[in-house]
Amino acid sequence: MSRVGLILGGGGVTGASYHLATLLAIQMATGWDPATADVIVGTSAGAFAAAVVRGGALGLDSIVHPGEDRAAVARRIGERVYRKSSFGGVGRWIRRGVVPSIRHPGVTVLLGAPGRFDASGIGDWVREQVPHIADSWPDRPTVVVAYDIDARRRVPFGTESAPDVTLADAVAASSAVPVVFSPYVIKGTSYVDGGVVSGTNADLVLGDRAPLDLLLAIAPMAAEEERRNARFPESLFDRVGRSQLQDELAQVAEVWPDTATLVIRPSPQVLEAMRPNPMSADRAVPTFIRALASMRAKLAKPQVWKVLEEYLT
Repeated sequence: MSRVGLILGGGGVTGASYHLATLLAIQMATGWDPATADVIVGTSAGAFAAAVVRGGALGLDSIVHPGEDRAAVARRIGERVYRKSSFGGVGRWIRRGVVPSIRHPGVTVLLGAPGRFDASGIGDWVREQVPHIADSWPDRPTVVVAYDIDARRRVPFGTESAPDVTLADAVAASSAVPVVFSPYVIKGTSYVDGGVVSGTNADLVLGDRAPLDLLLAIAPMAAEEERRNARFPESLFDRVGRSQLQDELAQVAEVWPDTATLVIRPSPQVLEAMRPNPMSADRAVPTFIRALASMRAKLAKPQVWKVLEEYLT
């Protein structure tokens, strides 16, 4: 039996849809259940997808519930993700973000800024999707990455070095995109989206007990091909995402030289559904459908199917 690791990168609401469609397509094609992965590392949107997968809730209704049309799905997801914030924590942000930035200018000043929305709604969405594990933690190794804005370090929840938290809280913290969401506070510590360090954090698999046979990375924000009429930030984020993932996979290869790697990225056709605003709840269903359809061609590529056939079938 092959030892398989999953890297589920950030990518907003549409990134979560992309993850679920991609994993579902792989499951249908190979018979391999992603819930059995030996280790999963999830960041932001990938953290939500990791919770769904570990909870055994991956399926056609992961995004669309029975009887819902596209507008109903967008409304439900929007209500879960975009819970209005009370705009608290302004004083804390001034003391810990604005004042320190006078001596050390940089984008970190934005990390503690109060946002319009509260990520607790994302935590409740996790409870709705996987109620049996939301307030505990999966039995199999699962890492959810957030960023501690006070200590200025990434926090891999689910590892021995991180505080004990619930899965729902970890996903909410990992998904708290700076400026859009207020920092998510757990036991007095403020966290934001783990993507501020890396969109993938693939190097964290090296904390697992033994080398993996296959490392499967799904990277919504590391596309290799641009969509038509792509805006400048899209290209920038993809370029940074590719560079980070490449460096992380190189670290894995140095320690585990026999581990095979496969990266799945959205095609330009799928990007048309996902972008330009990956946080749009209206784009969740189109992304899920287009990603699911696109996987037939992607899985048929010899260099992709050969790897999946060897390790997952």
